[in-house]
Amino acid sequence: MKHVLSLALVLGTAITPALASEPSPACLAKRASIESQLEEAKSRNRKQEMMGLQKALRANKARCTDEILAKEREKDIKQAQRKVAERERDLAEAQKKGDAKKIMTRQQKLDEARRTLAASEKPIGS
Repeated sequence: MKHVLSLALVLGTAITPALASEPSPACLAKRASIESQLEEAKSRNRKQEMMGLQKALRANKARCTDEILAKEREKDIKQAQRKVAERERDLAEAQKKGDAKKIMTRQQKLDEARRTLAASEKPIGS
């Protein structure tokens, strides 16, 4: 009985690190997204973008957790919300002045900020 318990303990200890190192589905989805963006950057020969994406991919592989992804996502959402608020103020200011060209430009920037916010709010992998 003592040997069986020892064997179970040894096997359990050996298996646990293997299970802990398995990336979560969210981390795998994030990794796939980064890899896709990296391929796009390579096809367009964007060296700076490629370097940044390679760094992000290394970080993902080294230390991705659901908790880290949740924090990053929350930060991205807050940043996008601030940008939307800023663009709304810019549009309101242009509307007060009545400059049609500036109104159109500010509206386009607001629309882009809203798209960015919507993308930030989508769950990873969808």
